[in-house]
Amino acid sequence: MSFFSRFASMDEAVSAALPRQRGLYIDGRWQMASGGEAATYNPGKGTELGTVAEANAQDVERAVTAAHKAFLSWRKVKPQERAGLLKRIATVLRENAEELALLDSANCGNPVRAMTRDVLDGAALVDYFAGLAIEAKGEVMPVGEGKLNLTVQEPYGVCVRILAYNHPLMFAAGKLAAPLVTGNTVILKPPPQAPLSVIRMMELVDGILPPGVLSLVTGGLECGRALVSHPLTRVVGLVGSVPAGRAAAISAAEGLKHTALELGGKNALIAYPDADIDRTVAGAISGMNFAWCGQSCGSTSRLFVHESIHDEVLSGLLEKITSFKPGIPTELTTTMGAIISPAQLGKIKSYIEIGRNEADLVYGGTTPTEAELQGGNYIDPTVFVDVDMSKRIAREEIFGPVISVLKWTDEERMFGDVNAVDYGLTASIFTTNLRNAHHASRQVESGYVWVNDAGPHILGAPFGGYKMSGIGREEAFSELYSFTQTKNVNITL
Repeated sequence: MSFFSRFASMDEAVSAALPRQRGLYIDGRWQMASGGEAATYNPGKGTELGTVAEANAQDVERAVTAAHKAFLSWRKVKPQERAGLLKRIATVLRENAEELALLDSANCGNPVRAMTRDVLDGAALVDYFAGLAIEAKGEVMPVGEGKLNLTVQEPYGVCVRILAYNHPLMFAAGKLAAPLVTGNTVILKPPPQAPLSVIRMMELVDGILPPGVLSLVTGGLECGRALVSHPLTRVVGLVGSVPAGRAAAISAAEGLKHTALELGGKNALIAYPDADIDRTVAGAISGMNFAWCGQSCGSTSRLFVHESIHDEVLSGLLEKITSFKPGIPTELTTTMGAIISPAQLGKIKSYIEIGRNEADLVYGGTTPTEAELQGGNYIDPTVFVDVDMSKRIAREEIFGPVISVLKWTDEERMFGDVNAVDYGLTASIFTTNLRNAHHASRQVESGYVWVNDAGPHILGAPFGGYKMSGIGREEAFSELYSFTQTKNVNITL
């Protein structure tokens, strides 16, 4: 029976799904926080969902000390045994996918159907890395008679994973797998805006791993800074904004720590004259992640459309975009959810006002008027045309459902405009010409490129950005190795 179908309403289902624990998960048990508590909210209704622990530096000290102690034993566990435990976690995630998705939806504002896919994607990443457990191998070098030279891959120790609010559960599940299977211990810090699904996940997987191997601390800036700067944390992974990533990198540099940063994006979709119109329009819609209200670092918020097909693409975009209407995130029929917070909604509205003075607003830019939405953080999909790269809406990450359409004629100048921003996470190219596809994919300064598609991640394909969009690659074999350090052993027989 579906989790949703057990209840008379989604509000009842949300109440039943809420985690019973609201403290910190340290050393295999739930503990109170010295730093007190902080409220967490439902951005779709503007209502409080209770409080969660607010960890301070003292709490972080306890968590890191326990994680380091656990590491000394966990690193000795056979890789296939570690993999078996991770597979049990993946099974738990799948068995409770709807419940976890509903919590994510209620707490971060994204539509519940989309968040169900998030949970399953997170479970798939756990299984993927569990399957690679014995592949973190070294090498043997020939060095002459009577000698042997070999390398071994060894774990770093305590790894910190700081998560973003747009995919809380998926990030938590996906980011714990590679470090754990290679023998590291992990401390998760869920987003302070939306921690509930990760707390519930920890309730569900409690007891699978040895104490201290996987920990959870919730909190704000003090908690994050203490985790990054602690001398016993050896790897810092963060998904978030460029300012947050820069601050984490500066702090981590003091201890020469390994960092993995997935940061912002101002991503381009490029449509050539020979592009299939319908596929281009579909790519513009899917690439913008309207279900998430554009709150995605990979959103293709800049459409570079050749002038010969500009009007057709724009017409198709304005027709298809009407299927995305803000609604209560926890309702199964909702196609577009809520903005995470009033502060983020205010930022998006300020950019829309800037855009009104910089370009032509042809769709949206308005706040929904339905009575049931008045308590939440909602904004309609928004499209600007006659945009050029001198405008702020074309250069700065808005992190909202705002598309800028730019018309191009000269290919070389177009690539200059595409690459003129500080970001370089994703790009999408639409063409039926093989030359255009290869040439454009080489010219764009982005770490992840789609051709005739936009949005999906491929399991096993390395994801990460150029320039200010990040450091490192994840979701692939290279992530497994990034949580190991190489030791060289020279043996004279």
